[in-house]
Amino acid sequence: MVNKKCLMAILAVMCVSVSGCGQKEKLTADTPVEKEFQEVSVHDPAIVQGEDGDYYIFGSHLAVAKTSDLMNWEYVNQGVKNENDVIPDVYFQMEEAFEWSHSNTFWAPDVIRLNDGTFKMYYCNCQGDTPVSCLGIATSDSVAGPYTNEGILLKSGMGADEEDEDGNLYQATVDPNAVDPVVFYDKEGRLWMIYGSYSGGIFVKELDAETGEPLEGGYGTKLLGGNHLRIEAPYVIYNPDTDYYYMFLSFGGLDSDGGYNIRVCRSENPDGPYVDSMGQEMTDCKGPAGSTFSDATAALYGTKLMGSYKFTWKEGEEGENRKGYLSPGHNSCLYQEETGKYFIIYHTRFENSGEEHQVRVHQMFFNEDGWPVIAPYRYTEETLAPVTAEDVSGTYKYINHGRDINAEMNESQEIVLKSDGSVTGAAEGSWSLSGDYNVTLTIDDKEYKGVFLKQWDEDGKKYVMTFTALCSENGVAVWGSGLDAIEE
Repeated sequence: MVNKKCLMAILAVMCVSVSGCGQKEKLTADTPVEKEFQEVSVHDPAIVQGEDGDYYIFGSHLAVAKTSDLMNWEYVNQGVKNENDVIPDVYFQMEEAFEWSHSNTFWAPDVIRLNDGTFKMYYCNCQGDTPVSCLGIATSDSVAGPYTNEGILLKSGMGADEEDEDGNLYQATVDPNAVDPVVFYDKEGRLWMIYGSYSGGIFVKELDAETGEPLEGGYGTKLLGGNHLRIEAPYVIYNPDTDYYYMFLSFGGLDSDGGYNIRVCRSENPDGPYVDSMGQEMTDCKGPAGSTFSDATAALYGTKLMGSYKFTWKEGEEGENRKGYLSPGHNSCLYQEETGKYFIIYHTRFENSGEEHQVRVHQMFFNEDGWPVIAPYRYTEETLAPVTAEDVSGTYKYINHGRDINAEMNESQEIVLKSDGSVTGAAEGSWSLSGDYNVTLTIDDKEYKGVFLKQWDEDGKKYVMTFTALCSENGVAVWGSGLDAIEE
C-alpha cells in the first residue's frame, strides 16, 4: 500500500548499502526526496472540509474521495449503485430525478456545510445530449453520508409545450441547463447558488441561509452565456483581502481534444455583475443569435488561467517520457485558514492516455492587481518565501497559455531571465523582482504580474524555481519552470 503521508525531510547524512560492494553512498540534505502521490479519478471535483478535518471531493457519477494533505487521496465511493454509504438505496431515493432526466447517473454536485453543521449535497442529473436536467438537494449529518434526499429544486429541458419554473415555455438558448451547482456564503452571511452549463448560460439564485432551499421560484438571474456557448462549471470563492468574489469557469469541451480551459472573472457582489480583467462585462458573453458552440465568441471573454500544456523534456533531465496535461477544468477552490493558502482543485486528462483523468491540486496566489495566478506544478506543501535576484535569474521553460480554446497543448519554450533585468529567448522583454517574491515581466509591451515560487518538478524529479504571472490587460497567464535543479 502506498504511504499516505508525503516524506517531509531526510537526515542531513544517511548511509545506504550498495549491494555486493560494501561501499556506502551518501545522501545529503541537497538530495531531493521524491514526493509521493496517491491518485484518484474524480471528474468535476468539488471540495469541502469534513467534520473530521479531512478534505473531501465529490464528483460526477457519485465518485467521492478524501485526503488529509491534498496530495494523497483515497476513495470513499466509486459509481452509482444502491450498495453505497454516501446515498444508500440511491435508485429508490432519487427515482424522480432519474426518471425526469432520462439518466441513471449523476453529474457534477456540490457539497456545503451549513451554519447548523449539516451537510447539503446539491446533486444534478442530465440526459446529456439535451438539457433535460434536474437539480436537487440531499442532507446528512456527516460529510461522507448517508445523505437523505429532500427533493428536486429545479428542472430544465421541458418539451416545446411545457412551461419552465416561471410559467414560461422553456427555451434552451435562453433558459439554463439545471446542472453544475456551486453553493456559497457571502461575506454578509447570505447563501447563494450559481449553476448552469451551455444552453442558456450561467444563473444565480439566493437560498435560505439556514435551510439551503431557494428563497424564490424561477431560475434566478442570468450572469453570462446563451445560445449554447460552451461555458460551464461555475465555482465562486471570496477573497477578503481584495474584497472580490471570483467566479471560475470552464470554457470549451471536456474531452481530451475539446480544449477545456479554466477562466476567471470577478465581482464586488456575489450575484454580479462579473467582469474579466480586461474590463468586459460577462453579461455580454453570449453566442450570436442562431449560433451554437461559438468558441470564437467565448474565447474573447474571461481571464484565462490555464489550458492544455506541457513542460517539454530537455536532454539530461529525468522524465523523458512525460505526458502533457490535456483539457484541465471543472475546478473548485479552497482557502485554508490555518495556513492562509489558496488552492485550485481540478480534473485533467493526459497526452496519449485517451479519456482517462485524475485530480490535481495546485496552489493559487493573488497578484498585485488582485487576480489569481496558478502555480505551475501540483502542490507538495510548498510555501511562498523570500527570494533574491540571484536566486531567480536563469533559464526557464516558458509557457504562454494564450487566450484560445486550445485543443493542442501549449508546449514550453526556453527563455532566460538575465541578471541585468532583461528577458531573452522565445520571449523578449524585461523582468523585475519586488517585495519578497513578486515578479513583473514585461513582454511585447504587456506587464505580467505574479510570484516566484520554489516547487517540486514531478517529471524532472528535482526542485526548481518557478514563476506564475498574469497580464490583466489581455487576460493571459504565463508560467516558468527553472531548468536547473535547486536545493530543497
